[in-house]
Amino acid sequence: MAISGAVLEGRRIEIHGTVQGVGFRPWVYRTAHESGVTGRVHNDAAGVTIEAFGDFAALERFIARLHIDPPPAARIRTFQQSPIPAELEGDFVIVPTVDAGAPRVSIPPDLATCKQCAAEIVDPANRRFHYPFTNCTNCGPRLTIATGIPYDRAATTMAPFEMCPACRREYHDPSDRRFHAQPNACPVCGPRLTLHAFTGEHIGVDDPIAAAAEALRCSMIVAIKGLGGFHLACDATCSDVVMRLRERKHRDEKPFAVMVRNLASAETLAVLGDEERRLLSSVERPIVLAPRREGSALAPEVAPGNTMIGLFLPYTPLHHLLLASVDAPLVMTSGNRADEPIAFRNDDAVARLGDIADLFLLHDREIEARCDDSVAAVIAGHGVVFRRSRGFVPRPITLSRPVARPILACGGQLKNTFCFAAGDSAWLGPHVGDLDNLATYDSYRDGVARLERFLQIRPEIVAHDLHPDYLSTMYAEQRPEAIHVPVQHHHAHVVSAMAEHGLPGPVIGLAYDGTGYGSDGTSWGSEILVAGLASFVRVATFRPLPLVGGDRAIQEPWRIALALVVDAFGHDLPPAASALFEDIADAEIGLVTDLLRTEMPLPMAHGLGRYFDGFGALFLRRRKASFEGQIALEWNQIADPSVLDAYPYGIVGSGNPSQLDLRPAVWAAVADTVRGATVPQIAARFHNTIAEATAALVRRVVSEYGRLPVVASGGCFQNARLAESVRAALAPEHDVRLHARVPPGDGGLALGQALVADAITRGD
Repeated sequence: MAISGAVLEGRRIEIHGTVQGVGFRPWVYRTAHESGVTGRVHNDAAGVTIEAFGDFAALERFIARLHIDPPPAARIRTFQQSPIPAELEGDFVIVPTVDAGAPRVSIPPDLATCKQCAAEIVDPANRRFHYPFTNCTNCGPRLTIATGIPYDRAATTMAPFEMCPACRREYHDPSDRRFHAQPNACPVCGPRLTLHAFTGEHIGVDDPIAAAAEALRCSMIVAIKGLGGFHLACDATCSDVVMRLRERKHRDEKPFAVMVRNLASAETLAVLGDEERRLLSSVERPIVLAPRREGSALAPEVAPGNTMIGLFLPYTPLHHLLLASVDAPLVMTSGNRADEPIAFRNDDAVARLGDIADLFLLHDREIEARCDDSVAAVIAGHGVVFRRSRGFVPRPITLSRPVARPILACGGQLKNTFCFAAGDSAWLGPHVGDLDNLATYDSYRDGVARLERFLQIRPEIVAHDLHPDYLSTMYAEQRPEAIHVPVQHHHAHVVSAMAEHGLPGPVIGLAYDGTGYGSDGTSWGSEILVAGLASFVRVATFRPLPLVGGDRAIQEPWRIALALVVDAFGHDLPPAASALFEDIADAEIGLVTDLLRTEMPLPMAHGLGRYFDGFGALFLRRRKASFEGQIALEWNQIADPSVLDAYPYGIVGSGNPSQLDLRPAVWAAVADTVRGATVPQIAARFHNTIAEATAALVRRVVSEYGRLPVVASGGCFQNARLAESVRAALAPEHDVRLHARVPPGDGGLALGQALVADAITRGD
């Protein structure tokens, strides 16, 4: 490229954000050539730097185009330009990465199949027609195939597959969208699919995808090796096979996710708004929770008793081809048994899933690290990530205040993720799950070690939950770092929301969940804190409920319901309250009542989650919960949106903490049943009560501490109705900040832990 006749100028353009490993430099290269400028582009520690030369019009054209239609996975956070001396360059080139400054992860997230690759695999004239491992710089596996750093083919599980001449030409051509696409492959040189019996024995077929699709149409269960692990798939419209999958997987009622071919198919199964459509089509391709469409073809057993359905679109060429061949929605649930980590290696999958799946669709590209599907929903009109994993990890979260020293935060016990923080970035690891067994704990330790290696971070500080019995706490205590910082659970929740919104504090933090270890050694649950990064004041909480049987009360929530009414009415229950327990055996009622009467200490729960369980079990007559949050979910979904009034409540005490007393709400709700109120009306009034009471508590805090930003965090704020009603109750005086990119539940806990530990060790 040559420039003549016009006055040359030079510009240095520095772009920060998610701009490495996503095809950004080749896109800049092509844009420069099309705009008529010369110069160079390179990666550096902070992002991408461009030095461009040309006349004024060409440079302005180039800069304008850099803001338009970047690669799908790119996220431009800052864009700065400055003049530099002109150079008479002959071309625009991509130069090697400049290795300087603070460490940054060089491995991007796994990316959903782009439109160009999706078009190639259905084009009979294309050499990648029906090839299930098609990818380019805009899409394909990244994190899950990386074995080391820097991220190049030799440090991935694609290393054994030597590129054929055609693929090699693409890989080395800066004008090709497969330039430096590390997983680049084709049918000649790349991975291959194979079909296997449940025993692992190979089944010789010409087209494994067509054979698997036929098996799915015939109501069989197929284990499919995907991007970050195995799925168990079956026809989502067939009740018999869905029930068979539940029985074999030992998953009683927890909803299954459903993969559909495209947005049009999703619209037939769920009611979608613009934000749900955006999430479904995004490059991250999360499972998106949306209201189930009445009369849809889905089997009721996919999500029994649930008005919501989790849908997602194909995110690999294999998924695209399989869904097109089956032409029906498919259950796509994690390839594991209850409480186990997802299977991700062929031999292990056959051993663990052989008595669940009828067939296995395998391939010979190894998965280096398991990575579950991400989950999102729409709250207050915006997408909120509930489970941050495939597609999002290891994309960093930018911190408004850099941490002083590198930190590892170990997360909690449930829905665990961990976090590394260094400089102005924090990296949440992939979803691990509940640390309740050795296999999951091993997966957790492996994940920490792997991300630590990729980031090249040596932590100087380790943060962890206060609870001494959490496996994540025990792991933290075994780490060799000299500085260990315990962080209170609800403080970490609040600070995670502060971090997401760049708030330095203090804030009024609403931390509503089930339980968390308090700084006084008792169990906390729903807390209102006045919090900074380093410290907090517990200004309000909920009146505690006794849990007869501890965790058994959560599995049998009628026990919480009985504690709720005994707390409200005393031990001589009125007939209307007693009638709500008529299907519980007298002996069981007597045992729990006796324990409530005794002076024997019982675990006490302040958590709003337990109030949801208690009210839900009481009025829905649900006696058992087959998964965490089931009763609360049903109680939320049944609420009548047309009901706007609330029940009475009390606020007890003027010190820290004051207590929200919901006994008046219990009296009123039981009286409602006598008057003939419906369960949806009672559920709506309960939700409205929590919103109004929260607003009243916040206003009391403001009267003492002044007007501060309000943030909402904790698993209860995954309840869209609750989050939106709390926000509305505090408007217009307060703009309640909700989560979006960071999970409100314990999946975001580690981010808060990291920033609290940083502030404490700084001496803030």
